[in-house]
Amino acid sequence: MSLKNPYGDFEITEPQALRALAHPVRLAILDRLQQHGPATATGLAPHVGATPSVVSWHLRHLATFGLVTDWEGATSKRERWWQAVSRGFRFTLPDDAEGQAAGRQLRGEMFARSADAPQQWLLHDEPRLDAEWRGLAGVADTRFVATPDELQQLEDAIEQLLAPYVRRKDEQAPPAGAHVVRMLRYLLPEPGDDPATS
Repeated sequence: MSLKNPYGDFEITEPQALRALAHPVRLAILDRLQQHGPATATGLAPHVGATPSVVSWHLRHLATFGLVTDWEGATSKRERWWQAVSRGFRFTLPDDAEGQAAGRQLRGEMFARSADAPQQWLLHDEPRLDAEWRGLAGVADTRFVATPDELQQLEDAIEQLLAPYVRRKDEQAPPAGAHVVRMLRYLLPEPGDDPATS
């Protein structure tokens, strides 16, 4: 496992691990553990849409790839408690055909999982915010022209800028008035046959 990136995310490199995570219940389990901390299969079940026995099987599968592990802070030995090994994960598409297919499958599941997030925020979270926070929320759809190297530099710069805020919860107490903010960021390069870019 590597945590060398600015956010301390788990870096997935094996095609088998990509394929393992490309499952809606496993993604939901990992997301729940990352957001809410350690839990049992029974505690996770109502949040991920599966029975405790199915959740337990998926947890063991995630553990084989190092994405989750036993939580040492459990006070009861009767139930097995699990925790995510990091607050997030990341991956790049491998070079081989198997890895490419597995990465595309995981991307598809991640896009599907987050597709409804903005609408749910608008319906359930935005009305509960005060005017200042509502005014700070934003949506952008920006197109720009860049080379692959420039796009990588841009991503690196964004991560360096965000990293202190991402890690803040673990490294220090957030300042008064701070809220959790979710940033959905897609980089979607378009094919080079667009007349505007050729």
